Amino acid sequence: MVGGSCARRLARRSRSALIAALTVLLVQTLIVWNFSSLDSGEERENGGGVASNMREKRDRVGGGGYKGSSEYMKREVQLQHHPPQVKGTVRHIQQPDGYYSHRPKEKVRVDSNNENSVPKDFENIDNSNFGARSQPQRQPPGGANSNKHRERLQEKAHAEQATWKDNAPILSRSSNEVLQYGRAVAQNGSLPVGPKAVGAGVGSRNHHSRSSQPQSQDQAQTYPQSQSHPQTQHRHQHPHQTRKQATVAPLEVVYDQPPKCEISGKEAISALSRAKTKECRQQIAEVYCRHKEGQLMPEKVTRYCPIEGKANANVAWEEDSSEGPPSAPVRIAFVLVVHGRASRQFQRLFKAIYHTSHYYYIHIDQRSNYLHRQVQDLASQYPNVRVTPWRMATIWGGASLLTMYLRSMADLITMTDWSWDFFINLSASDYPIRTNSQLVAFLSKYRDMNFIKSHGRDNARFIRKQGLDRLFFECDTHMWRLGDRKIPEGISVDGGSDWFLLNRPFVEYVINSQDDLVTNMKRFYTYTLLPAESFFHTVLENSAHCESMVDNNLRITNWNRKLGCKCQYKHIVDWCGCSPNDFKPADFHRFQQTARPTFFARKFEASVNQEIVNQLDGYLFGPMPQGTPGLQAYWESAFDEADGVATLSDTQLTLYHAFARMGLARAAASLQGDPKDDSCRYFPMGHPVSVHLYFLSDQFQGYLVKHHATNLATSKLETLETWVMPRKTYKVATPPSTFTRLQFAEIGTEWDAKERMFRNFGGLMGPMDETVGMQRWSKGPNVTVTVVWIDPTNVIAATYDILIDASAEYTHYRPPLNQPLRPGVWTIRVLHHWSPVAETRFLISPLAYMKHQPIRQEDTLKLHNGPAKNSYMEQSFHGLNPVLNVPVHLGQVEQAKRNAALTGPALEHWVDGLVGAMWEAGDVCSTSMTGGPGTSCPVMQTCAKTPWSSLSPDPKSQLVPPHADGRIR
Repeated sequence: MVGGSCARRLARRSRSALIAALTVLLVQTLIVWNFSSLDSGEERENGGGVASNMREKRDRVGGGGYKGSSEYMKREVQLQHHPPQVKGTVRHIQQPDGYYSHRPKEKVRVDSNNENSVPKDFENIDNSNFGARSQPQRQPPGGANSNKHRERLQEKAHAEQATWKDNAPILSRSSNEVLQYGRAVAQNGSLPVGPKAVGAGVGSRNHHSRSSQPQSQDQAQTYPQSQSHPQTQHRHQHPHQTRKQATVAPLEVVYDQPPKCEISGKEAISALSRAKTKECRQQIAEVYCRHKEGQLMPEKVTRYCPIEGKANANVAWEEDSSEGPPSAPVRIAFVLVVHGRASRQFQRLFKAIYHTSHYYYIHIDQRSNYLHRQVQDLASQYPNVRVTPWRMATIWGGASLLTMYLRSMADLITMTDWSWDFFINLSASDYPIRTNSQLVAFLSKYRDMNFIKSHGRDNARFIRKQGLDRLFFECDTHMWRLGDRKIPEGISVDGGSDWFLLNRPFVEYVINSQDDLVTNMKRFYTYTLLPAESFFHTVLENSAHCESMVDNNLRITNWNRKLGCKCQYKHIVDWCGCSPNDFKPADFHRFQQTARPTFFARKFEASVNQEIVNQLDGYLFGPMPQGTPGLQAYWESAFDEADGVATLSDTQLTLYHAFARMGLARAAASLQGDPKDDSCRYFPMGHPVSVHLYFLSDQFQGYLVKHHATNLATSKLETLETWVMPRKTYKVATPPSTFTRLQFAEIGTEWDAKERMFRNFGGLMGPMDETVGMQRWSKGPNVTVTVVWIDPTNVIAATYDILIDASAEYTHYRPPLNQPLRPGVWTIRVLHHWSPVAETRFLISPLAYMKHQPIRQEDTLKLHNGPAKNSYMEQSFHGLNPVLNVPVHLGQVEQAKRNAALTGPALEHWVDGLVGAMWEAGDVCSTSMTGGPGTSCPVMQTCAKTPWSSLSPDPKSQLVPPHADGRIR
């Protein structure tokens, strides 16, 4: 009896222990599943969102400890995915568009001395590694709840934890990449010498942003959520995530000639693995070997300045001085460095600075052919304007920019018919804030001075943050970092802004001198990051001209480093940098409150805000006459026939054609009389002639598409211009929610976190685009909202929560959706406590073209059917359909399948129907300049007489012959 009782008690205890063990195992399994599903759900971010924001923080912080982290953590935005059938999820920290900085707050200065384009808090930024780039990898859908899948995820999690410590030293914390060395590198730590060397393997890009860097005390934290779903309120907290690393085949580095040395530096190996062309790899290897052998850099350079330290001549200027005009006014050579398509903004700048006494030498980027054609036409109208007969593709931070300046200076010196005294460089985003006569009076007073802005900091720190002690080389339009180097002895290295005003004697010295200083500095800066921000400073400070240096480049730059320091140039340079923000009307007072002489300001973009340019223009030259046409309008070219359709994406080509057909339909509907009257009926002909962006009062108004069409009544070919306007897609819930913080929501691509806007105006998106969701908020109490993405067949593609802190203004996020996205009109719902707040819609357009040719059915079936198994993410959200009252109709699904097979006219009809739901034809006009005989449609206006057309008058940017005073404005 006693033995039987003991046995029963032992059995009960065993069962209890077994149940407890199974419970613990189940909880661990759920945790690992949820962690792994979230980790694998994130993918490469190009436009914003959680990974983008975390990458932006990483780029600025570099994975190390934060400064001011306690305050920063109070101002975080958290996002949460909703995995299916799991009673617990986590929120992920997100910074709202970089609006709040992790750095200690700085006093806002009206006139900043920070004129160089490297972040002020450089020491918090990691520029230590640039790994081999990886290809984005989509996760296969389905199977998340199976036992086999759970076991695989558990094994992967344990394996990742094991590899974390082994690989941590070579993780690319600043570029969201993992550097993996090939087998030969792993064994030898170098690339073997020979025609084919094994370089760095292609690293796997981590799907969750937090996994791309070592965990810091704040960055890796996750927070439990109590309400992830109306039906689930179970809490749990994840452990720190581990890093994923895939094993891939090593990349072979192919050379024309074998390297002359063993390439052992990890930065050089990384550069070789990422370079696109064989020529670039060959050049990188040659530069590295020459540097390794001591043949590249000068060890010591002669200083010719007769004084110790840095000279800084004091200059004074009274804006309201009663002094008369100078007896011998200086003449200025303006070197204008321009790119892009904003020809009208450039023409306004040109009008503002033009005078017959000065000279204008213009370099247009090699990739900006449209602007080059426009500027060549401009130059033909004025004898003192010339375009460089050569063109370069300059990049931010590249050696090509310095080369371009030196070559321009050499050209100007050889132009014997141009007698100039000062060299000034400007970009198309600059604008004067003082008149030409004021600038001439000032420079005439200080004609022996050179105006150049220095960094104003500790020199050793500047060298380190500017990367001057690192070897760089430019090829494949990329600035590659190849290793360390030493600063030459004997000189003081200086730097700052790459916008300057230099007198002719110093320019001639830089171009013509063969002395030790100039010769060796040209060698040194050929392999330097941001050379234009340091070359002229260093030569001036160490030359016999040193006493002519004025630490002021006579400009004001709109630095907002919280928004502008996003390390946004890492796709073209192996370093981290900043870009100024655009001025807005609220900044106008800054132009009048500078404590030092200033004559120019930057940056300005009419596509962002033209009103500030109008204000400056009126301040300098007086207001435009009342009733001036086009004063509040702005047009910017998006496409020109001479560019060729190959410059367009298939999405753009599809939609531009659809816009043109909308215009023809509007023209046909303008006749309400005899249905047999074909005088306003047209048949489309050929590709679009041109496309313009149209803005009015700084608001995007739509696209203007110029196109050919044959009139059905006369069979004559006419050229028309159609204005299409986006329909309003954002609407608040009915009845309105008591939640009022949400101001606006939008979906798009090309998110600009610096200006907090989408650069893809109107949201022209196709199945393979990576969409970003943006929300704008008013200030208020901390709140949590839910965002739901619904595809055209009512499949819930994604859902996540955003915790908005009290002072957040913008948030953006790109859910890692599997592609292709299903064509059609998508819906985004914003919920608060699962009650509707607002919704917006966006269009994913089907493609009528593939590689600029009419698309074939085999391609439509691949692109227009949605993702594999209709699964946009690894987790499924179909359980939320009844909760959100989003029914899935079989008829919708079947129709979507039929649409996916359409080609030819049937496909165009489908495209037109979708485009018509999101856009409307505002008007159509004839490009005939005479009217009447130019068009057969009696009710159609000529474009020159319409206020919206790109052919309508635009006096503010229209070029005219010089006036009697030598000006054109």
